[in-house]
Amino acid sequence: MTGGRELVMVSNRLPVDRVVNEDGSTSWRTSPGGLVTAVEPIVEQLGCLWVGWAGSADERVDPFEIGSMRLAPVELSEEDVELYYEGFSNGTLWPLYHDVIAQPEYHREWWDRYRQVNRRFAERVAQEAAEDAIVWVHDYQLQLVPALLRQLRPDLTIAFFLHIPFPPSRLFAQLPWRKRIVEGLLGADVIGFQQVTDAVAFRMTAERFTRAPALGNTVVVPATADRPSRTVLAQEFPISIDAAAFAAVAERPEVRRRAQEIREELGNPKTLMLGIDRLDYTKGIRHRLKAYNELLADGEIDAADIVFVQVATPSRERVEAYRQLRDEVEVTVGRINGEHGAIGRAPLVYLHRGYQRDEMVALYLAADVLLVTPLRDGMNLVAKEYAACRVDEQGVLVLSEFAGAADELRDALLVNPHDIEGLKAAIVRAAHMPKEEQRRRMHSLRRAVHHNDVSHWAAGYLGAVQAAAESRQVGPSGERTEPIQVGASFVPRSIDDRVRRLAALPGLIVATDFDGTLAPIVPRPQDARILPRAQQALDVLAASQGTSVALLTGRSLEGLAETGLSIDAWIVSGSHGSELVGIDAGSGAPGGSGAEGGGLTEDEERRLDWLARRFARVLGDEAGVRLEHKPFGLAVHTREVPDREQAVELLAAAVELGATAGMHVREGKEVREFSVRAADKGSVLRRIRDVLPPGPVLFLGDDVTDEDVFTTLGPDDLGIKVGPGGTAASERVPDPETAAAVLALLAELRTGIVVGSE
Repeated sequence: MTGGRELVMVSNRLPVDRVVNEDGSTSWRTSPGGLVTAVEPIVEQLGCLWVGWAGSADERVDPFEIGSMRLAPVELSEEDVELYYEGFSNGTLWPLYHDVIAQPEYHREWWDRYRQVNRRFAERVAQEAAEDAIVWVHDYQLQLVPALLRQLRPDLTIAFFLHIPFPPSRLFAQLPWRKRIVEGLLGADVIGFQQVTDAVAFRMTAERFTRAPALGNTVVVPATADRPSRTVLAQEFPISIDAAAFAAVAERPEVRRRAQEIREELGNPKTLMLGIDRLDYTKGIRHRLKAYNELLADGEIDAADIVFVQVATPSRERVEAYRQLRDEVEVTVGRINGEHGAIGRAPLVYLHRGYQRDEMVALYLAADVLLVTPLRDGMNLVAKEYAACRVDEQGVLVLSEFAGAADELRDALLVNPHDIEGLKAAIVRAAHMPKEEQRRRMHSLRRAVHHNDVSHWAAGYLGAVQAAAESRQVGPSGERTEPIQVGASFVPRSIDDRVRRLAALPGLIVATDFDGTLAPIVPRPQDARILPRAQQALDVLAASQGTSVALLTGRSLEGLAETGLSIDAWIVSGSHGSELVGIDAGSGAPGGSGAEGGGLTEDEERRLDWLARRFARVLGDEAGVRLEHKPFGLAVHTREVPDREQAVELLAAAVELGATAGMHVREGKEVREFSVRAADKGSVLRRIRDVLPPGPVLFLGDDVTDEDVFTTLGPDDLGIKVGPGGTAASERVPDPETAAAVLALLAELRTGIVVGSE
């Protein structure tokens, strides 16, 4: 996942807590928390160096090891904590980045100390990190570290992940030091965000305040007198949890017994509701307490039947806004219990402390309803943990639509926490939800959490980081080189070298996918258009001596024609190899046409007709679903379905129907394809190679269906994955624009013809 390079994690706090043993000695243990929970499996697998503050002011702690981690503490003084952490990080940035729920404060002495501490972190990493290491910087407290570290150690590959939201440009504009923050982040090679909206907001902000243009998901940092221009990938990578590990804890008999004990200790209420949050004004605790109190006062819920347990983990207790929040919450809890409780029975149990994982899982299992109602949250892993633990597929999740997790957990009861009446309605509905509806919703939530677990997140994020690392090679004299600029795009140095070798060979096959590779993905597939630069480059290559151009697409030839693509001189495989034109498979001469293998048999026609009628009945009226008829099959497209969770369910239903009809199923991005005949892009490329003169292949593709090609390529071939995700390809580029730049470079090297930029 890191290509053998050392992984260096950098965060404000080290992921450990000091423990005082019975004999008075001290030791360290890993601490609970969102970041630690998310990256723990990665660290256990890879090992790492972790740089951060040990948590005690004015104390020097020597480096130490715990498990597979080597920890290098950064010393902070009491004044550092006050000005850098409590001040600028949590008094300025935190409220600003959370939609100004509380008013940010802007103090120059806070900013000055933030700069000083960020430099201290960067210097410690520069001192400790191995040559060519991958450095992963975490969160808003350290946004200046990437640029500072790039100055100190240009050999490093630098990644940054923002665990909280990034604000809209109009809010970020309030920050007096806005340009410096953006420049600090642009020192990274990859910047990860929780949501698409966060990544878009950052790219717009970068363009506005640093004049760094955004091209797709990348930001182009302009050249300076001493440094060439370079690209920064700024993209969403929604964080997740180790779902299987939480599910395993939930299956343990002692944890299940503890869950039952919790219910018994609370008087075996008919409904047990749970809230687990840091005590923070962004978490919406006051809003849910207000809704709960009104429901009790109105008699819509009975205090004799329901108990609400609110766990509020202590947080930033030296910050005035947090002290005020604690006081307000505790007064509200007392008032609710005083007005609605009885001797031996409290409708609200307030616990101002943190818990270890086993106790947390027991609480999740005991709770009938989990209330997660932040006013703004980057993700919220508690919601995902609850779903992962509910192996019984019972329980109801009430989730704020302003949490990043709402993008994935669409079968929760989504609420606007500012709408108290709507929140009350959701609480009542959750308390009375039928078991079968709970099962349906929880099954969907668990599927989403397990599909996009921490391994999936890490593979996508670190895959992009590894691609950035491999694109920055060391030159002959030891200097660090950057990607090669071709027009407005940048070709990674490693790809540039290999393309130059291919360009000099007498025979060459240039093969490529269409959607997401030559043409950017668009909401309506029929609106897709090839990038002009890619079209021109492929036409130049097709006309050059010894070069064959092949397009391998899942689209039918008829569907491809709708895009207006000019393919006269190309070999074209449609419907994943079921259609093939531009080559005579019998003689090897170009110019053949038609469908591979003849027409449909009677049995194939019957099965295809049955499936078409089933799809029309079950899926035909679903908004956004498009059914595409192909010569040997059908495709179900859900790219235009507005609800992404519904889109997943519709595709799953289509697969069930396809299996009933005995169809071959292929999975693509927001599409499932069903064919009466087995065919794939890897097989059709082999058929094409068999009838063409021998020569290496350059293949570009972005989809899971393109992996069938990547796995067939030999050591002399070059496979290039376009975009994020796991792959068998040896190289990667971020987007279709860069793929077009690769083709343009090859065309120029092979023919001398310069292909213009977009």
